[in-house]
Amino acid sequence: MQYWLFKSEPNTWSWADQVAKGEAGEEWDGVRNYQARNFMRQMNIGDRGFFYHSLKEKSIVGIVEVMATSHPDISSDDPRWDCVDIKALCNVPRPVTLQEIKAHPTLNNMMLVRNARLSVQPVTSDEWTTICQLGNISKISD
Repeated sequence: MQYWLFKSEPNTWSWADQVAKGEAGEEWDGVRNYQARNFMRQMNIGDRGFFYHSLKEKSIVGIVEVMATSHPDISSDDPRWDCVDIKALCNVPRPVTLQEIKAHPTLNNMMLVRNARLSVQPVTSDEWTTICQLGNISKISD
């Protein structure tokens, strides 16, 4: 299993919006960055991801699961753009802020710290474990 981080502006697409989609999930569309697109092309069904609210909140608030691999993004007529489908799995009991992530010694090389603008990015298994601990996540339900 691989781990990822999906960034969204809560006024455009919030964690509550994602949760409301339920088991049907939603396409993670509208990504127009080649590096982020290429990361989505590496995703597999069952991969997990953090759902990150950007802008003012700047915190990890939920966990999602990839439920469909990379396919053409229906929000674009340009065949270069792909997306994946994700569904909400659980809330993060204690949201983990960007400030906390930057201050944590084992997270200072995390892509979120080094390349904060990228909307889809990988997370290492060590980073995943540390953030789950910080967020009081004991077990993720399937």
